[in-house]
Amino acid sequence: MKSSRLFFIIIALIAGIGMGLAYGWLIDPVDFFDLTPDTLHINYKTDYVLMTAEAYRLEHDPGLAARRLAIFGSQSPSAIASQGLAYARTNGFADSDIALIQELVTALQAWSGIQ
Repeated sequence: MKSSRLFFIIIALIAGIGMGLAYGWLIDPVDFFDLTPDTLHINYKTDYVLMTAEAYRLEHDPGLAARRLAIFGSQSPSAIASQGLAYARTNGFADSDIALIQELVTALQAWSGIQ
């Protein structure tokens, strides 16, 4: 009696998972379109700022770094980098990564004339 109950529970779980996947993939899949990078979570934005800072360390071109950060909307590139720096500091990024982002923020502020 106990093994037949376990068998029905397993069959019900498999059927439920199968019906859920069929509904989500075939009947009503999620549609994402026309999304812009500024809809990303702050963690991913900070990762992008860090990648931009790593590229800046090699290229030393604040104009190019500013253009890379401009994809995040109407804020200034230095403000975007500053937000990334604040997030990195509060969420345990490595000290070397924080230093890279700080260098980028300083360069962007000097480049744009913000003191």
